[in-house]
Amino acid sequence: MPSTHLLIIGDRAALSWVVTEQRMAFPAGRAKAARALEEGDEIFLYTTWGCFRNPTRDLGRVIGRAVVASAVRVLDEPVLFGDRSFPEGCRLEFSGLAPLREGLVLRDLVPRLSIFPDPATWSVRMRRASLTLPPGDADLVRTELESLLRPYRDVAGGYRWEPASA
Repeated sequence: MPSTHLLIIGDRAALSWVVTEQRMAFPAGRAKAARALEEGDEIFLYTTWGCFRNPTRDLGRVIGRAVVASAVRVLDEPVLFGDRSFPEGCRLEFSGLAPLREGLVLRDLVPRLSIFPDPATWSVRMRRASLTLPPGDADLVRTELESLLRPYRDVAGGYRWEPASA
């Protein structure tokens, strides 16, 4: 049975790449977490409050839903974001995406999610590349997110930007 994972993105350049390329890449130190993803698993894409470098304006949001479309493997060429290398990855197939800077504010759901037993310290669990959600939590996120999603092709272009405009 497929699992559901929250993929956590904390950098806008990485977010742009993930959305426009429909791929996910993982740093070497996160290989074990990356290998927990299997083809067919459901993904919720989460952007941290610091992803857009304006934490006073932006909130951590679940912004998309996808399916893992290939097994996680060592990439022929690592993906680079700044000075960080991401040598493993997989393909994603998005089924829905919220417009840029929109989506489901995760902190509003924290008291109702079993993955965060202590709502006061929930953000500590988000300091990783991915988080596997229990089925009940996945159902809640899926239900709350559904009305906020648009077809991928209608909003993906809004996530594309050049480094000079970042």
